[in-house]
Amino acid sequence: MELRHLRYFVAIAEERSFTRAAERLWVAQPGLSTQMRRLEAELGVTLFDRHTRGADLTAAGEVFLERARATLAAAESAQATGRDLATGLVGSVRVGIATGATSRDADGLLASFASERPGVEVTVIESYGGTLVKDLRDGRLDAAFAPSVFASPELRRARIAEEAWTVLVGPRHRLWGPGPVGADELEGEQVVVTGHRDGAAYDGAIAELLSELGVTPEFMQGGPGPALFTAVAAGHALALTTAASAGELEARPLTPPRTMGFDLLWCSRTPSPALAELIRAAEAAAPRRRPALAVVA
Repeated sequence: MELRHLRYFVAIAEERSFTRAAERLWVAQPGLSTQMRRLEAELGVTLFDRHTRGADLTAAGEVFLERARATLAAAESAQATGRDLATGLVGSVRVGIATGATSRDADGLLASFASERPGVEVTVIESYGGTLVKDLRDGRLDAAFAPSVFASPELRRARIAEEAWTVLVGPRHRLWGPGPVGADELEGEQVVVTGHRDGAAYDGAIAELLSELGVTPEFMQGGPGPALFTAVAAGHALALTTAASAGELEARPLTPPRTMGFDLLWCSRTPSPALAELIRAAEAAAPRRRPALAVVA
């Protein structure tokens, strides 16, 4: 039994005529009659009472019609799922977010992607940029949003943002207050860095930025992961980041202003449909921006 046999049967039952069903299905009537006789022989029952005015369902045919429609509906649902998988409307994607520096564009992109494709399960993992790159290479992540300093030749990337560097200040620090922070005000201050081998590229970007601005700070290793800025909250240090103000910490603009590029990174040359949709969304959403600040890991 094939799905086309069920479609033929349903058409005949609805039209109550082999002739009208053949016209509806764009098939020859003799062939349609032959297929129904084969279906009845396979089932071992008579589905139609045939007469000169058309065809009526038998009691067995009435029962079979309900089941045939249910089977066809299930088949259509399965086909739709296949189409959705192929077009990236359903599936899953594992995305990494780099610790320390964030991009509002990345946050907005993920939010809109999840809203527009509710059938795609998005798992977000936060870690050091270097860890995310390793996970991309090893297949534990599908993509990662990270500062461009974490990009490497074997990774593919799409620029999504240029974010301004800010000075993260806690309420107990002397630089707490509104307005921008001049680079000269950072001289001799303790500045938090990750101090982690997988955050080295980010730490290097901070060091090069301050060097370019002529500032000599004291670097201080922050807490692990989400606790990176604990010393900032306590008023013992500052942080250079692209993050917006969070909780009691205030992100004050740095002057003279500088920016850091953010990329969507991925490894696969044949991304899954869901990942391909995320990549397309990132490329479509990225506006034209001025070149990023050149930094070296």
